[in-house]
Parts: sequence; structure tokens; C-alpha cells
Amino acid sequence: NTYQAGFINTGTYKGNLPYINYFLLPYFYKKSIGKVLLIGLGTGKIVSDLFKIFPEIKQFDIVDIEENIFNIAENYFGYKNNNNCNFFLQDAIVYLRNTKTKYDLIIVDVAGNEGIDERFISEEYFLNIKNHLKKSGIFISNLCSSADLENPKNKFFRKIKKIYSDNFLYNDFYKGDYSDRIYYKSFFNIDERVIDITNIIILSSQSSLKRDLAKTSPFKKKFKNIDIESILKDLVI
Repeated sequence: NTYQAGFINTGTYKGNLPYINYFLLPYFYKKSIGKVLLIGLGTGKIVSDLFKIFPEIKQFDIVDIEENIFNIAENYFGYKNNNNCNFFLQDAIVYLRNTKTKYDLIIVDVAGNEGIDERFISEEYFLNIKNHLKKSGIFISNLCSSADLENPKNKFFRKIKKIYSDNFLYNDFYKGDYSDRIYYKSFFNIDERVIDITNIIILSSQSSLKRDLAKTSPFKKKFKNIDIESILKDLVI
């Protein structure tokens, strides 16, 4: 009863669901990436986009529990498998328990219409993420929250902020304002928020997170349809 991935093709915007573009933010934090773990394939476009900005990637592991997702991505969204990609049809928690690989970048996008499974904010989950992240690696994940992040009544976001702060020394929180504007304009032709829910994209690391805004121009040459400057302005904490 809800979508998990897709492309938008309107006069306002053409491309991936706009919040997905926030997963390209590591480009502004890291000079190079060798190994990537993606939990949640979706359309698969984020894979080709990451190879576009990090052509040096040597290993790209993809984990998804949906048995048809790979074929759907290939047949309907133009996904093409890369020789450096490995696909694992498996529960993400089980994969994290068993893999021995340490990654430069871990991306998790498993939030659905009803929020996120509690397993993905559990102590075991964060322990496994940290165990498989290199010291200077970046963990980027998507959660949903009330759009009013500063409201003391927003207990969920306060809880999430504390959990991430307890597990990582450095965290950058991006509120999906740009994503929401594109979504509501594309589907409803309106310029205002309809519901009080937004995506929160969190970049986490045990090493200092420093953004290199000088890379904005090269990024815009590669992705002419993504307003990366608006995304970068969505940094709230």
C-alpha cells in the first residue's frame, strides 16, 4: 500500500525520488571510496550515481530482502550490474552479523510508510555497523520524523539524535526540505508541506566530518538535475 522506490518524470523534476539524492552527500566529505555497502537497493540508480562520482570503487555490496527487487531494477529502471557489485538476497541484520568486510561507506535506506523497524536502532545494529566501518568511514542512513525538529514534543527525533550521538563522535543531520518541496510540487503542484513528516538523512563517523564545498561545481556538471546547493543547505545540526 505504499511505494518503495521510483522515478519522477514531470515538468518540474525528472529523476530519482528526491530524498535518494541526499545519499550522494559523502562526495563532499570523502576524497575517495574503495568499498561500499548498500542496504536497500530500490531502483538501483544510487549505485550507478555513486560510481559516477567515485569511479575508484572496487567493491560494492548490495543487500536486500526482497527477492524480486534486482529484476525489477533491471527491467523497469534501467539498472545494469557492475562487475564490482555483489548482490546478497538476505536480511540486513543477518548480513551484518556474518560479514567480515570493513567499508568506507555504508548506506542504509530501510524506512517505510510505518517508519523504521526497531531492529535498525538497536544496540546490536549499531555495534555491527561500527564494526564494519573503517575508522574514517561514513555511515549514512535515512529516517523519518516530524518536520519540526526543534519542537521539544518531537520525542522521536530527540531519541534518534541521542542514539546516534551515543554511537558516533560526529553526526550531520539533514532535514529533507528540498526533497519535500520537489515531491509536493511534482505530485500536487503546490509549494507547501501537506503532512508533518520529512526524511532525516544522517551522516555519521568516528572521524571529523568536514564538508568540501569547493566540490559543488564538479558535482553540478555530473548531475544537472540535482539542486545540490539546496541539499547542502538542509544541514540543520
